[in-house]
Amino acid sequence: MPKHGKQYRKAAELIDRTKLYELAEALDILLKNNCAKFDESIDIAVRLGVDPRHADQMVRSSVILPHGTGKEVRVLVFAKGEKETEALAAGADFAGSDELVGKIKEGWLEFDKTIATPDMMGEVGKIGRILGPRNLMPNAKLGTVTFDIERVVKEVKMGKVDFRVEKAGIVHALLGKRSFGADKLSDNITSFVDKLIQLKPSSSKGVYLRSIILSSTMGPGIKVDPQQVRALIKV
Repeated sequence: MPKHGKQYRKAAELIDRTKLYELAEALDILLKNNCAKFDESIDIAVRLGVDPRHADQMVRSSVILPHGTGKEVRVLVFAKGEKETEALAAGADFAGSDELVGKIKEGWLEFDKTIATPDMMGEVGKIGRILGPRNLMPNAKLGTVTFDIERVVKEVKMGKVDFRVEKAGIVHALLGKRSFGADKLSDNITSFVDKLIQLKPSSSKGVYLRSIILSSTMGPGIKVDPQQVRALIKV
């Protein structure tokens, strides 16, 4: 079994694993317990009362965080002509058509998100086996197959986060950096949870927000009271 480092163990000692913390207290502990020398990412794991094996209980969407994620996102757009020019003007790192498809076939994957115009999906489909397993395939349900290239590129650059519930009913997402501070992280967290609540399937019965755990890249998880977070959203 792998052993945790001294800083991790020190941080873990300050956390009561039997307690559900209010969001403000959880963030205070999280930000005080610095387990790394770099600006750690802050992640959230939310367990939902859904069974993703049933299509009508699949929770999948995206949300634009008010303060972004703090991560530089390299955006690639599959488009031709005016839409290619529009993509580059909006801030896309790469834009093009057949030549990009060819580069990706050869093994080039120096990008984080992809967007495509609908007329390009025939060509993009040829590299679906490469992009799909890496969650890099443009998806109409997530708004990344569109002719509204300028808007979507800017949204992704601003910190648009895609998410999908896993088989165990858990949704994971990056919600910022330690350097954001408590207020900005709280805004991002409540915005994310609010989006999950809006997406609750009508077929989901019982408790929907089962658990919320916050953690930093190198630190231990902290359990947050889901009902208290829900109450913050209603305020």
